[in-house]
Amino acid sequence: MATSRGVAILVGAGDAIGAAVARRFAEGGYTICICRRDGTKSQGLVDELKAAGHDIHAISVDARQESEVQALFARVEKEIGPIEVCLFNAGSNVNKPLLETTEKLFFKAWELACYAGFLVGREAARYMVERGRGTILFTGATASVRGGVGFTAFSSAKFGLRAVAQAMARELGPKNIHVAHLIIDSGVDSPAIHQRMKAAAGIEASDIPADSLAKTTSIANAYLFVHQQSRDGWTHELDLRPSVEKW
Repeated sequence: MATSRGVAILVGAGDAIGAAVARRFAEGGYTICICRRDGTKSQGLVDELKAAGHDIHAISVDARQESEVQALFARVEKEIGPIEVCLFNAGSNVNKPLLETTEKLFFKAWELACYAGFLVGREAARYMVERGRGTILFTGATASVRGGVGFTAFSSAKFGLRAVAQAMARELGPKNIHVAHLIIDSGVDSPAIHQRMKAAAGIEASDIPADSLAKTTSIANAYLFVHQQSRDGWTHELDLRPSVEKW
């Protein structure tokens, strides 16, 4: 069962931000439920945190499927413990010129970022409202506030998720549910970004200037900071970027 601090459920939790948030909240005393389409891909993280004495569970879920999301939250609440914090971190960073953006691609970007975020946020709220407390966090991006060339699909999805978060915050805040949207306004220091930079510009990971990419540990610290805020000083939207990032 959960520790005294309760459960932190992370949906769309991959090997970068999701894993870092799992580590940080585990260190803070939370039971971790790390959820992604194929939960077995998180086995290494599960083994790591269990070896350190933490309580962690990896669960498979397709966050685009309402029935699966409903079953996930019901299972966690019944079998693991009360959910105190929920992070929605799913999304597909699609970069395609407008005339190459198909209906399928546009819908996929919206479904994974915006629609799935709505489903996850709603189910988290369903249990939190009953208890009169909780935190729901959404991961945003530069595309949440600025549409860029090649990002018609991705930007529209992230704009939509931001609107979902705002509407939820206004409705749930008076019920003591803290809803926040965290904009990661830079690349994230991760193997996936390193590979993308090499493919796009031939830049090796060793040549990337220090502190030019956001560290996942810094991002995770920000999530915990927002969750721990007192009711008289809640942040709804927080943007993070390296000092050298142009904005």
